[in-house]
Amino acid sequence: MYRNFEEVEYDLKKLDLERKIALEELKGLKEDVREDLSPISWVSTILSAVKKYGILYLIRKILR
Repeated sequence: MYRNFEEVEYDLKKLDLERKIALEELKGLKEDVREDLSPISWVSTILSAVKKYGILYLIRKILR
């Protein structure tokens, strides 16, 4: 329990700051998701997969 209004005000300020910090973290996560889902990101992922499997395909052809 609270003994005086200063303790109540302290907790309210603390909770308000925690809420603001959480909102800023969500904004950062939103931007990260937006970057991950961008077409450029998809193209680079697809190209790296194509390179990987293309090299494996060439190695199999050479070894046969």
